[in-house]
Amino acid sequence: MLVGRWEPGGGIVELPDGRRVRGRGLRAARHDTLDPEFGVYLTGRAPRVGDWPHQWVRWRDFRRPDGTPETVAALREAYERAATERVEIACGGGIGRTGTALAVLAVMSGVPASDAVAWVRAHYHPHAVETRGQRRWVSEVAAALID
Repeated sequence: MLVGRWEPGGGIVELPDGRRVRGRGLRAARHDTLDPEFGVYLTGRAPRVGDWPHQWVRWRDFRRPDGTPETVAALREAYERAATERVEIACGGGIGRTGTALAVLAVMSGVPASDAVAWVRAHYHPHAVETRGQRRWVSEVAAALID
């Protein structure tokens, strides 16, 4: 298995500090052959993924995660690993929960909290961060990261 960063392409988000993360939906067919070296999976039930290291965050569709401290810890680990590893963030459809998590990673990378949702919509998916509750969660987490 190759070790390193993702090449630019479908679903790959390049954060302002140069880290790259792949966002995707678990229900969609994969068109690439590279596995991640670490993944964070945002689903209501434990996902069935490959044998690479990963964290499961209990997060039901169209909601906020069940545990903010655990979610932020998983996203911090993903952010740190993305400096040298292929990191994947995924939920069922790859838009709402994945986009919400990517918005938090964008804040970790230097995007102002007030711009995080717009940034992820411009750089990942135009409908990312689907609900008001998810937008509020990004704001709450971003404020805590800045403090």
